[in-house]
Amino acid sequence: MSKIALFGAAGAIGNSLAAALRTQHREYRVVGRSRESLENSFGKDPLAEIVTWNPDDPASVIRAAEGINTIVYLVGVPYNQFHLHPEVMQKTLAGAIAAGVERMLLIGTVYPYGRAATNPVKEDHPRHPHTYKGKMRKQQEDLLLEADARKSIRSAVLRLPDFYGPNIERSLLSSLFKAAAKGGRAQLVGPIDTPHEFVFVPDVGPVALAVADDPEAYGRVWHYGGPGVITQREMAKRAFALAGRRPRLMVAGKAMLRLLGLFDPILKELVEMNYLMTDPLLLDDSALRGLLGTVRKTPYEEGIRLAFEAARASV
Repeated sequence: MSKIALFGAAGAIGNSLAAALRTQHREYRVVGRSRESLENSFGKDPLAEIVTWNPDDPASVIRAAEGINTIVYLVGVPYNQFHLHPEVMQKTLAGAIAAGVERMLLIGTVYPYGRAATNPVKEDHPRHPHTYKGKMRKQQEDLLLEADARKSIRSAVLRLPDFYGPNIERSLLSSLFKAAAKGGRAQLVGPIDTPHEFVFVPDVGPVALAVADDPEAYGRVWHYGGPGVITQREMAKRAFALAGRRPRLMVAGKAMLRLLGLFDPILKELVEMNYLMTDPLLLDDSALRGLLGTVRKTPYEEGIRLAFEAARASV
């Protein structure tokens, strides 16, 4: 099989993809700014080639992409610097095309849709983002899909909802499992009784890899949704029940986020995205299942148990 590179590999989804590649005994490249971070995640894997890059340096981008057939793009930016998303994508595309990369898969979000006009949302739903973050993510996607339309590089987007899983730090539910395991108070973003969906991170790697490997997947957007609809309150009830405790929750709604944002710039950035907590946006992934056939979706009961057990083991 052709060699694959994970750009922005050190996060949760990158580690899930690496696990899927190891299962297939495939060599792969991990690319990031920090060699220390990459070494911590992939240094013990003989299949992983570690490469650092500077996206502001065109030569560095080309070197990171040389010899690669497919890039899975996972590059993150600080939550209060979303203007960097289209900028880094443009620089990565230029370097990847110059290096002869054939395909690029972006792991995307629901932000470009704005508020859902219908539920569940299919891939042809209009992208009318009303938030700054949504507009920046749309610009990022447009750059990629326009490159595909020009036949410069085959490209696709795999759109995910919020995610959770064992030892996942950057998640809406990041404090929930620790609080359930340690007897603390979980900090959640509310409201917590509206319908929501979450994908289980270990499921994402095999699905994303299958999309990246399929020539028929390119030139469009795909959805990968959760195993059903749930609420954050129900997730909390189930997690705390595993510890034999009643849920202890601290819920920050939009007004509280605005207040806390006076002191914390990251919490301030959550205010404009709070519509995703009040106005459900659920993904229809029937097209993806039509492409791949069976798509693994860990039931919430099992996923919550695994995330709780991982948190308990780290106590």
